[in-house]
Amino acid sequence: MTIRTLHVRPGAVEVAGSDTTLSTLGLGSCVAVAIHEPELRIGALCHALLPEPIPGRPVSPRGRFASHAVPALVEKLEAAGASRSRLRAWIIGGATMFPVLVGNQESIGARNVRAARAALEQLGIPIVAEDVGGTYGRSVYFIVRDGTIEVRSVHQRKVIS
Repeated sequence: MTIRTLHVRPGAVEVAGSDTTLSTLGLGSCVAVAIHEPELRIGALCHALLPEPIPGRPVSPRGRFASHAVPALVEKLEAAGASRSRLRAWIIGGATMFPVLVGNQESIGARNVRAARAALEQLGIPIVAEDVGGTYGRSVYFIVRDGTIEVRSVHQRKVIS
């Protein structure tokens, strides 16, 4: 079987089957959430830039905001036949790229991770593993066939599933 790669752009939410590797590149403070349905071998990935929309501003695209991207992932998976009870999630990213600029405040990266965790908890989806925080960027490769998550950075290459 030939495996194709589907690149998930910032602000996007994508769903794919077992013939696909979902990837997103250059996560800094952004957060990626991967969700896998092992029985059907389908998965979804988002690249969220911000934790939540500013009140009164448009929530479009939904994948731009971690608080809205996670429910969008689940909706797309369920529309493809996934059972919510079998879904498992990973969170990657949320770095503090320029710590000196943050000072004592919570970084946007930390807020993105917190929003993703809260959305998954609200939907009852367990988090299998995380690779979050730090001061370096990451790229994610989600091999949908078996639910493997590979995280690459300048510092290291690792599998977190």
